[in-house]
Amino acid sequence: MKEITKTATKQTYSLCPVCLKRIPAKLVMRDGCWYLEKVCEVHGYYKTVVWRGRVPGLTDWGNYHPPKEEEAELPDCPNDCGLCGKHLQSTCCVLVEVTSRCNLRCPVCFAESGADCPGPDKSVAELSDEFRFLIEKGCHFIQLSGGEPTVRDDLPEIIRAAKEAGATSVQLNSNGLRLGEEPEFTKRLAASGLDFVFLQFDGMDDTVNRKLRGRALLEDKRKTIEVCGVNGIGVTLVPTVVPGINDHQIGRIIKFGLTQSPVVRGVHFQPISYFGRYPEPPKDEDRITLPEIVSAIEQQTEGLIKISDLAPSSCDHPRCGFHGDFMILPGGLVSLTPRAQDSNSDHCCCQTIAELSADAPSENASRNPKEALRNRNFVARRWKRSPELEKKRNAAPSADEVMDFDTFLEQIAVHGFTVTGMAFQDAYTIDLERLRRCSLHVYDNGRILPFCAKYLTSI
Repeated sequence: MKEITKTATKQTYSLCPVCLKRIPAKLVMRDGCWYLEKVCEVHGYYKTVVWRGRVPGLTDWGNYHPPKEEEAELPDCPNDCGLCGKHLQSTCCVLVEVTSRCNLRCPVCFAESGADCPGPDKSVAELSDEFRFLIEKGCHFIQLSGGEPTVRDDLPEIIRAAKEAGATSVQLNSNGLRLGEEPEFTKRLAASGLDFVFLQFDGMDDTVNRKLRGRALLEDKRKTIEVCGVNGIGVTLVPTVVPGINDHQIGRIIKFGLTQSPVVRGVHFQPISYFGRYPEPPKDEDRITLPEIVSAIEQQTEGLIKISDLAPSSCDHPRCGFHGDFMILPGGLVSLTPRAQDSNSDHCCCQTIAELSADAPSENASRNPKEALRNRNFVARRWKRSPELEKKRNAAPSADEVMDFDTFLEQIAVHGFTVTGMAFQDAYTIDLERLRRCSLHVYDNGRILPFCAKYLTSI
């Protein structure tokens, strides 16, 4: 059996892609790329690229320090997964699946959804109980997901139930088809309190959509953005980035999003991860890593957005994602992103598990739940629309306009734009150190699970 090279610079834990048993793993650098290497005693050796490129470099990306050796003992993660005392981050946003049905049959789907998925759906009353449970646990950001949530005719009632339970932000993960086809349905969603939509949006031509989603969709997406605009609903475009299919359109998607402001509030890139449904076992050339996306953003926007304008994820492990905050001006963009060296210290909107425990104080224990909630509300406002302010400030400020602080905040509310990314982990790439810092969680029958643990599938 092949042994892991001794030149690895970082020790961690991962899972066997076949049996999902927890096994030791190492991050190894070769020829400018970082690989996750691991050996299962039963199923053998696996090596998968996780960081391709030197700019930004893996060891320079963020200032996260792994737990000390005596703190690094893991439970049977992720088999006993949940927000146990060994998990290092509390919940920022929690997904609630309202259906497993879908009106598309995408070749790529982490939830393996489709028209033939078993039912029945949970009732509004059952979901209301779940929402109240989550609010009691401090989870005020709720993202409705599936499947495709809009296949439910009672989705407005579900949104209203989440708001009545105390959710400060209700988001919708959607392919957007029904939103554009049925404007009255979308109007009802807005009236029920929907804050914004994470809209599946993979590219600027239907060659991309046919390959990833099985049909032409571009005009449907344009119509959805238009209808959301009429109803005051903010939209974040969410491309699943696949090498050789749409990675050359990263810049075009951003530029399109900018032309749709203030309806479109940003773009959220998701490099493809291989869990759920995908056509065939992936090779390294089938993957695109965070530094490649970050570099492509600078190159394909011709420097409109630079690598230095993007910072590591501040609520999760730095290698899980990036974020960039901007204000749109007539002459371009103004970056509002905290500097990378600061982004993992004081700018996180989530509390750690230690901060939530009275008997386990941390260095940042002075932050209380109300402060964390205020920070999360600030994050949510980046994606929400502000229709009243839009009427007041219907033109972007000039580059040389002098603004007082209140005017500045109003301009950000109307003309703000975000560029973010999240690299989900699959059975080949999962790093349990990263999983322990996850703040994007999924409600699952009384438990709150890290996203990648919930959707993880073996090969």
